[in-house]
Amino acid sequence: MFTVGLTGGIGSGKSTVADCFAALGVPVIDTDVIARDLTAPGGAALEAIRAAFGETVVQADGALDRAALRRRVFADTTARHQLEVILHPRIRQVVGQMLATLTAPYALIVIPLLVETGGYLDVLNRVLVVDCPEEVQIARVMARNGLTQDEVKAILAAQAGRADRLAAADDVIVNTATPADLHAEVATLHQRDLALAAAPSP
Repeated sequence: MFTVGLTGGIGSGKSTVADCFAALGVPVIDTDVIARDLTAPGGAALEAIRAAFGETVVQADGALDRAALRRRVFADTTARHQLEVILHPRIRQVVGQMLATLTAPYALIVIPLLVETGGYLDVLNRVLVVDCPEEVQIARVMARNGLTQDEVKAILAAQAGRADRLAAADDVIVNTATPADLHAEVATLHQRDLALAAAPSP
């Protein structure tokens, strides 16, 4: 199946762009949603996370304390790598299972850490990067998540820089325009991706 990987820094508007594609009938596989399912109570990754990080990242009701885990992994590169080793192979497996069930012309796979991990490039036909200035990212995440400016900057520091993401892009959407402009840009890319998906493989 023809696949487009969607990535971008936190607060760039990946979810908004993915929703635009979904509204056009494109199947969207979101690796963040898969990760939340895997780490929900009873999820396939929760016990491995508990074993690696201890009870301090698990709430009394057995659910993952996402805020505590986020603080831990953004303060400690080794811990972040440890979490990635637990989650990424499991996420990749679920993505493969989901792709195998689809019959659409192409699928959009939302992969926030695509550039950082280097994963999935073997299954992607194109990479679409959602981009915006860093100050816009910071303002959006502070408003959306209630984080401080320093907390958002720590997350940005742990992610690939804009230049690295843009270097990996086949297509770029600069998400600073109006919703109508964004929808129009997505519609144009959708038609192009439909044509590419229908073209015979070289």
